[in-house]
Formats: sequence, C-alpha cells, structure tokens
Amino acid sequence: MPHLAPVTPATIDAALAVRVRPDQEHAVAPVAKSLAEAYAHPEAWPRLIMDGERVVGFLMAFVDIDWKDDGTDFRSGLWRLNIDAGEQGRGYGRFAVTAVGEELRRRGKDLLTTTWHPGPDGPGAFYRRLGFRATGETSGDQTVGVLELG
Repeated sequence: MPHLAPVTPATIDAALAVRVRPDQEHAVAPVAKSLAEAYAHPEAWPRLIMDGERVVGFLMAFVDIDWKDDGTDFRSGLWRLNIDAGEQGRGYGRFAVTAVGEELRRRGKDLLTTTWHPGPDGPGAFYRRLGFRATGETSGDQTVGVLELG
C-alpha cells in the first residue's frame, strides 16, 4: 500500500536514485534540486512515495509560500512530483496528489496549487484528470493550476 515518508539520512540515497523517464526530464527538476530548494525554503515539505519498503517516487509540497514574493499572495500546493520511470502508470502519482491534498486540508487549506510544463509532452492531461483547472496564470514557462479541496 502506498504511503509517504520523510527523507532521512537512511533514505537519502534512495531519494536521489528516483529518475523520471528521459523524455520527461525537461518537465521536472531532479530530486537533488528539490532537496536543495527544501533546505533553502522552510515552506517546503519533501516526502518519499513508498510502496511498502520500496521508494517509487518523490514529491515536494509547499505550505503558505509567498507566491509573488511581495507578502500578498500566499499559496499551498504541490511543487514537484517525480515518479520513478519504472513505477509510472501504477497510480502512485494520483496517490501523491491525493496525499498532498489531505495534508493541506489537515492544515486548514482549501486550495491546492501546482504548475506543469505545458504542451503535449507535459503532465497537463494528468492534472486535469485529477480535477485541476488552469488559472490562466503562468509561473515562468509553467502553467498554473488549482484544485479545490472542499
């Protein structure tokens, strides 16, 4: 059964070994970059996606990050989602998004924000199937989407 686990000294090598498919590498940063960003951003919530004792992916959520760096727009959501190439298509991505939504609801949030690489080779269809809607905003070259948690 899938579950989330913190990244620890005992699991760091397994976290760093998570690799998406080569054709997806342009669309999501590697786990090493996410862990460096987590170190620099206290709003980050990095977690391993586990199936039993096996690492199948990595996610990094964020809680109350200052989206526009001006103190006026605080959001919570999914920052990164890396499902290992050999583990894709088994429901781990859906599980991860649901788990982040549950964590945000537990923290009193009612909206989950994420971004995705646009275009036919990006994960937009995946996020739309889960109920995300594009806001019309962009973050760099990424599409911004939201999911109501109500």
